[in-house]
Amino acid sequence: MRKTTLALAALLCATPLLAAQPIEGRWITAEEDAVITIGECGSSTCGRITKFLVAPPKGLDQRDVNNADAKLRQRKLLGMPVLTGFSEDAKLWRGQIYDPKSGKTYRSVVRRKDANRLEVKGCIGPFCQTQVWTRAR
Repeated sequence: MRKTTLALAALLCATPLLAAQPIEGRWITAEEDAVITIGECGSSTCGRITKFLVAPPKGLDQRDVNNADAKLRQRKLLGMPVLTGFSEDAKLWRGQIYDPKSGKTYRSVVRRKDANRLEVKGCIGPFCQTQVWTRAR
């Protein structure tokens, strides 16, 4: 009985090691042109453009002009979600990433590299592109 209790206690203590590290916070994109704030969005996690570090071509009021959906082309980039539907999956976060420069949405995997770096991967089929975002101060 005692061995079973010890084994169960060890298993319960080890479980948090399998969890993904939190990705919430403010992150500077790899191109250093925007700050993305990641946090809860209903039942999932999302990331929104909360600050431009480099003004877009049409200024701070830039609209989502490259979106494939004509109905969404008038929405402002500032405040717009670019990471959507993220949920924890083992040591990673899985969801979708939207690129306002191309107007395309990709399957995405995000993971914390360390306290100040976030690895953001966007994939179409087997082909992926990875960026490293840094924590905003």
